[in-house]
Amino acid sequence: MLETKSSPHTYTKADTLPGSVVSPSAPQKIYDVVVVGAGPIGLATAIGLRKRGIENVLVIDQTRAFREVGQGLDLLPNGLQALKHLDPSAYEEVKKIGLGFLNSNQFNGQKTIEPTQEQPPKTSPQWAYKNLQGQIIQSISLSFDDWFKDYGEGRVSISWYNLQTILRQLLPQDRVKANHRCINVVNEPENGCVRIDCVSDTGIEANPYAYWTDGQKHNDTQPQNSNVAPQELATKSIRAKLIVAADGINSTVRRLLYTDSQYHNFARPEYSGFAAIFCREAEVAKELWTKLEENFFQNSPIVTITNDEISGNSVCINNISMILFRRPTGVGYIIHLALPLDSLQGKSESSLIDLALQVLEKAGFPDALKQLVRISPPAKMQQRPYYIHHATISDSLQVSNPTDLNTEADPAKILPAWSVGRIVLVGDAAHGMPPFMAQGANQGFEDALVVTTLIAKIAQENNWDDPQAIAKAFEKYECLRRPLMGYVQQATLKRSPHSSNKKWQEYSQHVYCRNFDQLIEGLL
Repeated sequence: MLETKSSPHTYTKADTLPGSVVSPSAPQKIYDVVVVGAGPIGLATAIGLRKRGIENVLVIDQTRAFREVGQGLDLLPNGLQALKHLDPSAYEEVKKIGLGFLNSNQFNGQKTIEPTQEQPPKTSPQWAYKNLQGQIIQSISLSFDDWFKDYGEGRVSISWYNLQTILRQLLPQDRVKANHRCINVVNEPENGCVRIDCVSDTGIEANPYAYWTDGQKHNDTQPQNSNVAPQELATKSIRAKLIVAADGINSTVRRLLYTDSQYHNFARPEYSGFAAIFCREAEVAKELWTKLEENFFQNSPIVTITNDEISGNSVCINNISMILFRRPTGVGYIIHLALPLDSLQGKSESSLIDLALQVLEKAGFPDALKQLVRISPPAKMQQRPYYIHHATISDSLQVSNPTDLNTEADPAKILPAWSVGRIVLVGDAAHGMPPFMAQGANQGFEDALVVTTLIAKIAQENNWDDPQAIAKAFEKYECLRRPLMGYVQQATLKRSPHSSNKKWQEYSQHVYCRNFDQLIEGLL
C-alpha cells in the first residue's frame, strides 16, 4: 500500500534569508492552481487545465529569462497521446515542429552533415544499435509513420527549448512568470489555500518574452545560482488552492516538503550510478570521418555503439554505450557509463577526455572511436551525473525480481507520497530518472494528463475546500502512475528492452500501446 500523508503541515524555508525579507502578507488573490516550473511538463499542465475550463492558473519559474538551453528529446507514442488528450492544438503544433526537425535533416537542434557518398533509395531514417564488431543489435525507425503504424501514434524529435517555446506561446503571457524562485511553502487552512513565498532579482529584464517577440535575444550573463545582494531581491507571496510542482529532479518544492520530515532521505535525488561524458562537437578529418561513416553511421543520423554481447537471440547488457550524432562540421557524442560519483566530481574538461579514453580502452572500443575522443576540444566537453527519485521500494533497494514483495525494507527507505495536502509532485519532481529509454518528458506528459483530469473533476464538483476529496484525487493519481513508473525505471536502469526483440515488443506494448480514453474514463 502506498504511503500517504493527509494531515495539514507547515513547511520550512529552503533558503536562509533575513527575517524581514520573507513575511506573511495580507490575504490577496487566490489562484485555483499555481504550477511551479515552466518546463514542458509544467506548461502542458497549465494548458490542460485551461482547456478544461480552469483559467485561474499561474505558472512560475526560477529562471531569470527563457533562454535556448537543453538538448534534443524524443516524444514517443505514450507522450504524444497524453499531449493530444491534454490539448489537441498543442499536439498539432509540437508534431509539426517535430516532423520539420527530422525532415530538414536536423538532430539535437543542429543541421546534419550530408554523407559524401551516393545516396541509396530513400528509406526511413534509422537509429541503429551496434556492438563493437559493428553487428546490428537493434535498429529503430525514426519515422513518425512507422511508429504510428506499429503503435497507433508516432514519434518526433524536438529540442527541449523549442518544445518549451511552443507550449509557452499557447498560454497568455501574463500567466507565465519567470524570475520567481520559490523559497517557502506554507499551508494556510484558514484561507483554504497554500502560500508560496518567492524571491526575484529586481535588476533584470522584467519581460522574459521580450527577446523572442522582437527578435533581440536577451543575454542573461549572470549565473543562475549567483549570490544576489539582499537589497536586490524582491519578495512576493502567491496563494493557490492547489500547487502542482513540476520543477524538475532538483525540485525545491519536494525538498521543502520532505527535508524536516521522516522522509528527509528523499528530499533530494539519489545518484543512479550512471553518468554521461559528452562532446557537443568535434571537427573530424576526412580519413576519420570515412571510418566513422563506413563502420558506424552508414547514412544514419544517429547510432549507438555498445559493448553489449550477442548470445543467440538475446543480448548481454553491459554498462557502456557511445551515441554518435552528426554535427555541422563534425561529430558529437555521448558516452553513458556506470561509475562512482566521485570519479566525475571536480574533473576538468581535459580530465574528462582522459577518463573517457580509459573507459573506452578498458571496454575494448574500436580505435576510430577512441581517436574521436582524443581530438575532442576540451572547451566542448561536459559531464552529467544521472540522478533518480525511485518510484518503487523494490527498485530503490535494487531488488532483482520486481514481483518479490517479501523484501525487508529499511524504514528509511519507505517511499513518501507524491502529494501532501494541496500540493502534488509531477514529472521529474516525482520520479526523475536517467534518459536511457527517453521516457522522462513522455511520462511527465502522462502525469500532467492524469493530474489535470482529476483537478478538473475537483473543480466540476466544487471540491476546492474539501481536503478529503483533494487527498483522494491525488491518491488516485499516484495509485495509477506509480506502478508504471516502477516498471519504466527498472527498464531504464537495466536497459532490458534492448536485450532481445521479444523484450522490446513486450516493453513497447506495455508503455506505448495503452488506451488513454479508457485511462481517463477510469479517473472520472
